[in-house]
Amino acid sequence: MAIEFKLKSKFKPAGDQPQAIAKLLQGLKKGNQYQTLLGVTGSGKTYTMANVIQEIKKPTLVMAPNKALAAQLYREYKNFFPENSVNYFVSYYDYYQPEAYLPITDTYIEKEAMINEEIDRLRHQATSALLSRDDVIIVASVSCIYNLGIPWEYEESTLRLALGQYIVRKDLISQLIRIQFERTPGEMLRGKFRVRGDVFEIMPASEKIIYRVEFSEQKISSISLVEPLTRKIKEEVKEILIFPPKHFVSTMPEIKKAIKDIKVELKDRLKYFEKKRLYLEAERIERRTRFDMEMLGSLGYCHGIENYSRHLTGKLAGEAPDTLLAYLAGKNGQREFLTIMDESHIALPQVRGMYEGDRARKNNLIQYGWRLPSALDNRPLKFDEFISRLNQVIFTSATPGSWESDHAAQVVKQVIRPTGLVDPPIEVRPVFDKKTNYTQIDDIVKEIEPLAKKGKRVIVNTLTKRQAEDLNTYLKKKKIKSNYIHSDVKTIERTDILLDFRKGRFDVLVGVNLLREGLDLPEVALVAILDADREGFLRSDTSLIQTMGRAARNVSGKVILYADTITGSIKRARAEVEARREVQLAYNEKHGIKPKTIIKEIESFLNIDNKRRK
Repeated sequence: MAIEFKLKSKFKPAGDQPQAIAKLLQGLKKGNQYQTLLGVTGSGKTYTMANVIQEIKKPTLVMAPNKALAAQLYREYKNFFPENSVNYFVSYYDYYQPEAYLPITDTYIEKEAMINEEIDRLRHQATSALLSRDDVIIVASVSCIYNLGIPWEYEESTLRLALGQYIVRKDLISQLIRIQFERTPGEMLRGKFRVRGDVFEIMPASEKIIYRVEFSEQKISSISLVEPLTRKIKEEVKEILIFPPKHFVSTMPEIKKAIKDIKVELKDRLKYFEKKRLYLEAERIERRTRFDMEMLGSLGYCHGIENYSRHLTGKLAGEAPDTLLAYLAGKNGQREFLTIMDESHIALPQVRGMYEGDRARKNNLIQYGWRLPSALDNRPLKFDEFISRLNQVIFTSATPGSWESDHAAQVVKQVIRPTGLVDPPIEVRPVFDKKTNYTQIDDIVKEIEPLAKKGKRVIVNTLTKRQAEDLNTYLKKKKIKSNYIHSDVKTIERTDILLDFRKGRFDVLVGVNLLREGLDLPEVALVAILDADREGFLRSDTSLIQTMGRAARNVSGKVILYADTITGSIKRARAEVEARREVQLAYNEKHGIKPKTIIKEIESFLNIDNKRRK
């Protein structure tokens, strides 16, 4: 059966979109592996890609460099494809402190994490969709290149229950426990089941629903989908698929084999430490590993089980882990999928750096006896492993990096916006005026006050998290409604803050690096970049262009750069923006177009409850 993606939109391609769609589709049909869409902010890159997805008819992975942008893209693609399966796959940690050892201070830091249950549910929803249908779009962060267990073991552990199926009550209980469901006499939560007589209630990991399965004479007599709160039956169905509530699924025979392999590795490691006379390290690794093996043997699980993934999956030392990409490729690895790397100038370097960062931390743990060497195989993909697992890729960015520009068969430009909006004008003002003792903070407050009275929004970009928090406090003392956002703000809170900003619950959003790529905030009339002359990553020409782009969706948008010196990055960024403005203004004049502010409905990115567990 052919895959069909049904794009729904009240708009039709306009501006540079029609030619961009045509060129990208032509490149895909030619078999080009890499293409780049150089689309300016507000030019509708997501809509362009949605048109490509509709025509190319392949499962699609959309990768974003951060969770906030991924949430926005998830909402946009869900709106474009309401009849298809659009899913969200990001790290489910609201807080994550990885296991580490600091030899200088002899400090061992135990892994600590706070898991967001709703994001975990969405992750399971994504993998379940990939194993049950083809018309799937996955919007993911770069965490999708981390180890995720073996997809065919996850799939083969799936239970299929159908009306009229003969099954012994005791066997169903055993099968649910085998795939890591937990039996409970009390509250129904994800990954748990309850049995009362001949009635089973099962809450899957991927849905906000309870499966009620009733038996009569060892035969399934009814299957119902039940609303968890009211317990009302939503639907009677003929069959259900129950996917495991954890992505790492191992049977007891596999666990027993893994324990044997772990014992062999432990023996070798103890010999190594004893030969080097590292008796403390030997004692550490033996005590920890024997405890973990005991837990695995009795419960089928242990704290930090992912560190034994090589033994549990039967992979060779150094072999690449299975990630979300393996689910996209299908059981035989032959299913082709399209990859769209949004804001690729950030996403690609992130992918490149993840392996080395992970390895450096684990090397310390292994060297000092906290982990076995096989822990190194619980890792993200290396860059070349990642690239080799992709089929055709489209990179999208207003500022493509060198890798995607060099490797792309073609760079398709999308400079003209459908709305006729042009890139915002740029002013450069001093950080500090010695003669008047007037600072950038004084100036930005003066700019904010009249805009706030008109219901306009302002973004202020700072250099550090501390500066963002301090400025937010200062603005509130000045009776200006403001908030801040940076990487320490939890995932769901970020999306709530952005939503409140659009709704006008506050007028000024202060941030560091998250207020750059891709965020769609058409109410923003002013973007102010403090200390713009501090040359470096956060004030490079790419960063400046991306940040300034947040004002490009409003007809009255403008940008103020606070700088005492004009750096090379400022010169290059201004030159690029001025060149684009020239092209855009000429196009508008030729076609008699009057620019219009983008009108976008304000809606929740994720529509999920803010529930967490430790």
